[in-house]
Amino acid sequence: MFVPLHDSTPLKVIRFQAVTILIIALNVMMYLTTGAFNAEAVLDQIASGYGVVPAELTHSAAPILNYDPIAEPLTLVSYMFLHASWWHLISNMLFLWVFADNIEDAYGHAAFAFLYLMSGVVAALFYVMLAPASRIPLVGASGAVSGILGAYVVLFPQARVWILLFMRIPIRIGALWVLGGWFLLQIISWWMDRADPEAGIAWTAHIGGFVAGAGLTYAIRRRLWMRLEA
Repeated sequence: MFVPLHDSTPLKVIRFQAVTILIIALNVMMYLTTGAFNAEAVLDQIASGYGVVPAELTHSAAPILNYDPIAEPLTLVSYMFLHASWWHLISNMLFLWVFADNIEDAYGHAAFAFLYLMSGVVAALFYVMLAPASRIPLVGASGAVSGILGAYVVLFPQARVWILLFMRIPIRIGALWVLGGWFLLQIISWWMDRADPEAGIAWTAHIGGFVAGAGLTYAIRRRLWMRLEA
């Protein structure tokens, strides 16, 4: 529906979004070493071994391809750093680049890292809860990035964001409308695909991550605003 380009919210506390840059670098590095140049069979093995497979996490099925390199609970973190394609990677990192710097500014570096990872873990667990028998690996940073979007809409609902609507129309619009609309689209998409849990896009992970990030941020919003206004 749209691509974010730039927001109007300056940094107030930190000088540089170091953790955001580190996360982006790790994701790019992981894709270059796993998904960019390997054969499809190798990619399937990596996704099944390091992605979240609901049926394996709930112990209702044996490991896919008999490949089980790490304990299943650890995949709740490792899956966030794997991507299925260049577009999958670029779209996630673009959303992260536009919106994460201000959340890192509000939270501070360490707390921001916690928010990101927590959102990703909750996103995966929500996905597993709604599709416990699925054998399709969940990979990608979408759930964690969704948590950052949720935090942004709580802290900066009036911020103005430049987006490329339908990939071709540049417009400037309020963050509440942009991210609220994005969240609504995830719910609608999940509802339309609910009869087919193997549809291919983990809408429920996006929803779970967004709610986790927004919920935590709403709970401590006054403390975060005070940090930004100090």
